[in-house]
Amino acid sequence: MDKTISCLKAAVADIPDKARLMIGGFGGSGAPIELIHALIDRFRATGSPKDLTVINNNAGNGSVGIAAMIKAGMVRKMICSFPRSSNAEAFNEKYLAGEIELELVPQGTLAERIRAAGAGIPAFYTPTSFGTELADGKPTEEFDGKLYVRERWLRADYAIIKAQLGDALGNLTYRLAGRNFNPLMAMAANRSIAQVSNLVDLGSIDPEVVVTPGIFVDGIVEVPHPRQEEALVRAGVVY
Repeated sequence: MDKTISCLKAAVADIPDKARLMIGGFGGSGAPIELIHALIDRFRATGSPKDLTVINNNAGNGSVGIAAMIKAGMVRKMICSFPRSSNAEAFNEKYLAGEIELELVPQGTLAERIRAAGAGIPAFYTPTSFGTELADGKPTEEFDGKLYVRERWLRADYAIIKAQLGDALGNLTYRLAGRNFNPLMAMAANRSIAQVSNLVDLGSIDPEVVVTPGIFVDGIVEVPHPRQEEALVRAGVVY
């Protein structure tokens, strides 16, 4: 099955209002900036999608990527580990004004909740956050003399991710640290859309090095020269 998509606009065309949307990346590393900006373009043209719940490691930086989504008013809720950074003014302003919700999740727990969803594990126990406000209202249990908090899996309707190589079947590899949350999110979403720097012929990727098998990818679009979030922020780009 050929999963290639002709353009960025078509790649994000089906993401609806109120969707739970996972966005790959650790800061700017592995962030699908072009897919995010295509989604913003669609919102500006049509007013949709809006009221999104965005799941990411952070709440964006500067005036590009997720920060630009938040500034545009597309995001109703953030689920993340690092909502504040040196350039998180967009989120800070919306949060202080009561215009965006926040679910704060420790980073290891965030990764495991996503991984658990991809593996079909509805809940697990972790000692992280026990005794803090983040554990309020959550079941706890003692194992071998230590108290643990029960956490639920974290699923999404859509995931937009970034990879290095991909083929028409959706098999993906990643570049260095760009791997981060992307493979986990591809597995945890009902539909996953990947932008790749190089779309290669079938058989060009050694099966031994495939990180995300095509079964977890629903669409793939080539972006030959992806922009880096940090470079855009340093240049003062406002999207």
